[in-house]
Amino acid sequence: MNHTREVEVVVIGAGQAGLAAAHHLRRTGFEPERDFVVLDHSPGPGGAWQFRWPSLTYGKVHGMHALPGMELTGADPARPSAEVIGEYFAAYEETFDLRVRRPVDVRAVREGTGGRLLVETSDGAWSTRALINATGTWDRPFWPRYPGQETFRGRQLHTARYAGPEEFAGQRVVVVGGGASGTQHLLELAPYAAATTWVTRRPPVFREGPFDENAGRAAVALVEERVRRGLPPKSVVSVTGLPLNDAIRAGLESGVLDRLPMFDRITEGGVEWADGRRVAADVILWATGFRPVIDHLAPLRLREAGGGIRVEGTRAVADPRVHLVGYGPSASTIGANRAGRAAVRDIRRLLAEQEPVAA
Repeated sequence: MNHTREVEVVVIGAGQAGLAAAHHLRRTGFEPERDFVVLDHSPGPGGAWQFRWPSLTYGKVHGMHALPGMELTGADPARPSAEVIGEYFAAYEETFDLRVRRPVDVRAVREGTGGRLLVETSDGAWSTRALINATGTWDRPFWPRYPGQETFRGRQLHTARYAGPEEFAGQRVVVVGGGASGTQHLLELAPYAAATTWVTRRPPVFREGPFDENAGRAAVALVEERVRRGLPPKSVVSVTGLPLNDAIRAGLESGVLDRLPMFDRITEGGVEWADGRRVAADVILWATGFRPVIDHLAPLRLREAGGGIRVEGTRAVADPRVHLVGYGPSASTIGANRAGRAAVRDIRRLLAEQEPVAA
């Protein structure tokens, strides 16, 4: 489409954060398609969940928090989380008539005319007074670089392309990364692989006991401080530690979760440390996390010298028309819900201030 359509708010992304924001827009009087539009590049509902590996069942999901206004009840813990959450998100979109447009790729957001933002997409352009960016991280997997990486004769893949443990039967697998995905991969692979080796940059921190509200606030505050200073955000999980559940305990006892420090180089047949230690490998599985998907915001020059976007609450300090939800401290399911509500509250205030005063 060649013409530019006008709305009050554009929401980019229909994962947890984007749907929460759209719900609060709807609840406070904004009409979909007339006042706001939700653009999502995924083929169907479910956000990043729809791409998760089949063996990640709903019962293994850590702390999936319900979307505002509609609980997720009666889910079979043995079903793949991609199916359960995909169906839940689809029902949510229909129940609240959010009219998500997909698949739509947002290519750039730049300064428009009359104080508005111009959102350029694969489905034409949108002119908007405010923007809620809820693009998450799934589309930007982080691959560390190590000497010799290009010489490895085996297979290298990232968590984003992990499809389950069966394809690694009889292979020697090195899993890199100290987060929840890394431990889940190891526990799944152990019965199939010929051997597994776990390496991390820092010793993993296992959290025993309940993760209460005070601990949650403290963890979020640490992440929030980074984005307030304009530094790239760390995940909330990186400061909460790994829950010491029965599966983790069994992995520690069996030796599957015996951790080695990060190797120094990659060789044709495996990995190697400076002290001469070597581990042979057929596969290197990088469970090394993701980075925020924000390149489409580059024309607005929001990045600080530290590499991140400085954010107060959800508002980009450099441009109050732009809100980032699911970014930094709100990159968790409960945080995304709260961020969506906060962003809509601030945007309503901003739009009210911009309204012309009657003579």
